[in-house]
Amino acid sequence: MTKETDPANLSRSQAHSLRHARELEGHLTWLDGITGTALGVLAVASGIYTYLGVSSLLDDNGALSFIAAMAYSVAVSVAIFVFWSYLLRLLPAVRTMGARIGLFLSMCLGSLAIIAMSSWLNAAALAGAAAVEQHLATTVQDYQSALERANTIAVSAQGLQRDVARVRQGFEDLSQQEATGNLSGIAGQGAVFRLLQQKSDELAALENQIAGQQPFVDAAFAEGNAILSRMRALTVEAGPVEPRSVLFSEEAVRLANVITQLRQLSVAPLVVRAAQDLSASVVTPQLNAQSAETRQDQAATIDSVLTVLGQRAETLRLAAVNVNEMTAPEETVYTPISTADAVIKYAANFVPSWAGAIAIDLLPAVLVLIMTVTQAAIRAYRDGSTSEDLMTLADLRAAMIAMREIEGHTAVKAPEPVPEPHPVPGPKPVPMTKTPGE
Repeated sequence: MTKETDPANLSRSQAHSLRHARELEGHLTWLDGITGTALGVLAVASGIYTYLGVSSLLDDNGALSFIAAMAYSVAVSVAIFVFWSYLLRLLPAVRTMGARIGLFLSMCLGSLAIIAMSSWLNAAALAGAAAVEQHLATTVQDYQSALERANTIAVSAQGLQRDVARVRQGFEDLSQQEATGNLSGIAGQGAVFRLLQQKSDELAALENQIAGQQPFVDAAFAEGNAILSRMRALTVEAGPVEPRSVLFSEEAVRLANVITQLRQLSVAPLVVRAAQDLSASVVTPQLNAQSAETRQDQAATIDSVLTVLGQRAETLRLAAVNVNEMTAPEETVYTPISTADAVIKYAANFVPSWAGAIAIDLLPAVLVLIMTVTQAAIRAYRDGSTSEDLMTLADLRAAMIAMREIEGHTAVKAPEPVPEPHPVPGPKPVPMTKTPGE
């Protein structure tokens, strides 16, 4: 017989295991007294935050809305308390793997249901106002990008004024050469001079029109920046977020109008059309030379001018097309959002709030796992022990007392002998006497 199979060693090992099992049972007995209270506190706390989250979703602040929000929060609190109470009792008690897997899947499904009906509302109560402010700040950034993009396009279009001025100056130089006879060989203000002057005047008018747009572009951009400043102030201003959202929405409408105005102030489409008309709409002046040879020289010069005119017009058109094809600012529209929707939309920015909202609902799952592990340890310590081994000295004393009481009640006492009944003495009979004459 080895040491491991020695009955004495086995009994000592079993006694040691039973001692550990009883120690764990004692801890569980003490913890059972506070587990229900802890679950109740967590359920009530979750219900309070759920009420705040539901209240933020309801538009009406009347009695019916209060009753609806209160009923929902109470239902959530009861559901959380009952759900975790079931699992705390049942999951540690089952022993088969199939039952454990089934209850564990039920716990996962119930946890998802709790998150769906409570946790996101808790997060809305914890970080709803901050999430709405985040939405306002993001909208301000979008509007700022759109405003800057619209202003960039408008300023780039204003830059076409230099291209127009360069082309106009080129035609003016050619007209001056024609006036001195260095172009067609005929000095004066003849047909070629009039053609060059005609196109120079058209470009000068376009240049003045572009220059006239500059003050409007500057004013619109300044107004947009002023609106953005007010919107930023509303984003970080102290106080409830709902009235600030209303004012923010009004400012957003104004800023959208300014951005649209800036887009309309771009002169790039106008320059494209003007460049197309520059070469297409040419009024050829009548040749005024005396001789046929001179008129032929004027005609040749006009053809050369028209060729140069087409080239300059195409260059100007391409410059305007490049500005016109710049990526337009994205259309930005401010959409008011509730605290619950804001928390979901910007969940990545409020991870701690989400963690706290979920933890307050799912923290009992940790208690369930602790209870499951502890009960499994107790069963492992008791493995191989009989019911007699599990009895403590107090249990044995109570069993002996109960046995004596049972024996005392069930003992049959011997019947005492019943004495014979004695006859009761009656009256003595009277002797009969005979009288004479009978």
